[in-house]
Amino acid sequence: MSQIKEYMIDTTVFQNKTAVYYTLGCKLNFSETSTIGQILKEAGVRTARRGEKADICVVNTCSVTEVADKKCRQAIHRLVKNHPGAFVVVTGCYAQLKPEQVASIEGVDVVLGAEEKGRIMDFLGDLQKHDKGESVTSEFKDIRSFAPSCSRGDRTRYFLKVQDGCDYFCSYCTIPFARGRSRNGKIEDIVAQARQAAAEGGKEIVIAGVNIGDFGKTTGESFFDLVKALDQVEGIERYRISSIEPNLLTDEIIEYVAQSRTFMPHFHIPLQSGCDEVLKLMRRRYDTALFAHKIQKIKEVMPHAFIGVDVIVGTRGETEEYFNQAYEFLKGLDVTQLHVFSYSERPGTQALKIDHVVSPDEKHRRSQLLLALSDEKTRAFYASHIGQEAVVLMEKSKAGTPMHGFTDNYVRVELPYDLSLDNQLVRVRMGDFNEDGTALLGTII
Repeated sequence: MSQIKEYMIDTTVFQNKTAVYYTLGCKLNFSETSTIGQILKEAGVRTARRGEKADICVVNTCSVTEVADKKCRQAIHRLVKNHPGAFVVVTGCYAQLKPEQVASIEGVDVVLGAEEKGRIMDFLGDLQKHDKGESVTSEFKDIRSFAPSCSRGDRTRYFLKVQDGCDYFCSYCTIPFARGRSRNGKIEDIVAQARQAAAEGGKEIVIAGVNIGDFGKTTGESFFDLVKALDQVEGIERYRISSIEPNLLTDEIIEYVAQSRTFMPHFHIPLQSGCDEVLKLMRRRYDTALFAHKIQKIKEVMPHAFIGVDVIVGTRGETEEYFNQAYEFLKGLDVTQLHVFSYSERPGTQALKIDHVVSPDEKHRRSQLLLALSDEKTRAFYASHIGQEAVVLMEKSKAGTPMHGFTDNYVRVELPYDLSLDNQLVRVRMGDFNEDGTALLGTII
């Protein structure tokens, strides 16, 4: 692994330079790209306009599946072609896991690992292209720093990173190797970021991390403490808890959200399989009984809550019988939406030692069954809201196209175009489905 000399940073070289940013993967990546963009902006770099050739290209990669790796490579090739002569920096999970492979892609100058991405300025030098790509990554055990980030997404909501890394080592997953062990920021610092978002006019924040329920390990605090502290921030109207492990979503948190002013009745909980035997093979830390209890608990105190659930199909060891068990379990669950992923083999994971392999065709068949079940559940959930009133946070749309926004429990509502409604909370009555069935038509009350 080659090392790059760290330069004394002379920002004059960056004045009036332009950059493009390309992000793949999770909300955390989007939040981190935004922070990198801010670092470059402070050095004098502006974001390139559409169609403008950029001086710097930053690609933030994902490596959750083989398809993700391929998309990263394609994105790099495309940016190198569209921005000839640009200085190309690649970071993110794929860069951390396969630095040499990424560095060998034509046009790449620097590959930065998880520990290095927050110090991007140290590695840009005078923006002279390298003869060949060089990688600067730390060993997995040395990924320790926590880089805070709070970024405005492409819509109205902000993404607030509260935690990074994971200690769980599920048998199918490489994320702990890509992002290091679980670590987090201090509650007081995170609250300060939420206040800043409110000062900028932000009304909704999504709390993001790799394993957010694990928050507090490095600071002696807890996720519940964080939830209570954020609830007090003036100006923020809505928080959404992004994906949280079922064993870490305590009944205490669920009860608190039910009576909270700002925490929305909206949960995203990874299940991964509705079969206990497969959960054991995956090395998950709960069983279907615990998961069913969490869903029941949420629905008991928040009958109208939106619950999204992650499911992986076709993992090694998932026989047809096990899949059928999982399907029946999911069918009987009172959840709103399934996020269905086809299992992808990842180098270095323990799952590769499991014998039974599911064919690509069978994976596809199982995915289709679960997606159809998901559509059925989501449609029924939406239909139950027709005729009701709700407050919707509106989001900007392209001129002439309808505006959309979400209710507190994440029902998508469509209104006629009116730019003045952007980032406004509006009371509406929900009518029937829109033409393509993706939202309910709203009427402002």
